[in-house]
Amino acid sequence: MVARDADAPAETQREVTAAWTAAIESAGLPLVGAEAQRGRSRIAFGAPLPVGMVAERELIDVVLTALWPAWRVRESVAAQLPGGWRLIDVFDVWLGGPPLAGRVVAADYRIELEGAVDVEALRRVANELLAAGNVPREREKGERRVRYDLRPLLIDVRVEDGEPPIVRARTRFHPELGTGRPEEVVGALADRLESPLVMRSIVRERLLLDEDLT
Repeated sequence: MVARDADAPAETQREVTAAWTAAIESAGLPLVGAEAQRGRSRIAFGAPLPVGMVAERELIDVVLTALWPAWRVRESVAAQLPGGWRLIDVFDVWLGGPPLAGRVVAADYRIELEGAVDVEALRRVANELLAAGNVPREREKGERRVRYDLRPLLIDVRVEDGEPPIVRARTRFHPELGTGRPEEVVGALADRLESPLVMRSIVRERLLLDEDLT
């Protein structure tokens, strides 16, 4: 489990994976060879992380050729972390289990707003979103914009008091419908509020596995 801070380089997911591969190799861990994996990545993230987004508990699968104690892995990796990343914890997992990406089903986001916001009105429209049968939205797909329904991808949305207030959203990763994006949740709230909402920051707090929602 790892975290990415706000000062991390603005890298694509491919660049992030390359940086972590280099870090783990430099740490001396017995990373399995690429030719031995037969299609399964040696290093696999639970879900792609948007460029520049802060994350607090990201999951990474790392396949090794030998079993090391967690303390040894932790000490070795902590000395070679890519810039802007932190190591939170290390766990043993069963090598014969399903790939990590297939087990990630949702994510929690903390969205800090900016400017004057009517908190009670925002709570009202958040409840309306959860009660709605559908939430039509549009997003870019390649060079065109496509319409889709955000509602099946929205598990929960709450508003917390603060200066400014904070929106907490739990969105789904769906193999066919796609991913519920936090900025689209805020856009849907703004549409119902009939007033623009400005986001100061978005933090992905954690990824949730299938068993976390049962």
